[in-house]
Amino acid sequence: MGNLYGLIGCPVEHSMSPNIHNDAFKERKLDGYYHAFHVEQDQLTESVKALKTLGVKGFNVTIPHKLSIIPLLDELHETAQIAGAVNTVIHKNGRLIGYNTDGNGYVRSLKDVVRKPLGEQKILLIGAGGAARGIYFTLTHQGCQHIDLCNRTVSKAEELVQQCPFPNTSTSLSLTQAEQQLGSYDIIIQTTAVGLHPNIDQKPISLKHAKSTAVVSDIIYNPIKTALLQEAELLGLTVHTGVGMFVHQAALAFELWTEQKPSVEKMTAIVMDKLGGTKTC
Repeated sequence: MGNLYGLIGCPVEHSMSPNIHNDAFKERKLDGYYHAFHVEQDQLTESVKALKTLGVKGFNVTIPHKLSIIPLLDELHETAQIAGAVNTVIHKNGRLIGYNTDGNGYVRSLKDVVRKPLGEQKILLIGAGGAARGIYFTLTHQGCQHIDLCNRTVSKAEELVQQCPFPNTSTSLSLTQAEQQLGSYDIIIQTTAVGLHPNIDQKPISLKHAKSTAVVSDIIYNPIKTALLQEAELLGLTVHTGVGMFVHQAALAFELWTEQKPSVEKMTAIVMDKLGGTKTC
């Protein structure tokens, strides 16, 4: 079977990662195989030990393990230190090294749809979990200071703001407060699991107060256009789907594991085909 790679998370049944990585191994003529492992929170420690024992060369980490895996690793790369979360692990010389490709992958894809430099725009970030942390810290590290955070539990947003090591003017808000002042934001970024398949009718907030020039971004890629993005389209707002982030973060992870660049275009085509959509941002 060759070198084994994988994904750990809960749930993982919806993930397109095996599709795009296994195709990339085939395209690059590499002897590798990628498998998704369903790992409950109370199974994480033993599962990581098992992956290490099996000699897995690398694996991705998704909800809900991006923070809780950190104490189980031997080393954190700068990308993981900046993000404060891990989504990619390399097994090298008997050591597990944690990286984060979420933040850089997301920013690469977001730049494709915004018209002004990100540092000049006011941003609202919805959520305060591992994905939010990676995006928030990466954006502030790259000079975006005007980012507010809203979350169902406001104290978690407050904690994330306090933990950010880079210059910012961030404030923490409730979802209700964020809705009321939505018109002050140029970019709205949704990072929670709200709206993820199969709960496709759910939305974290209403967009009725958003400014007409706003960009609405949702990191969920299944469905391609969440209920939040469908509302954004009806309002005539610019929509940024989670496909771009998913593909770019995966491509960065693949390159870390193999030192070869996969085709981002091919990865995108596979995801869109599997989801029954057409190519979009």
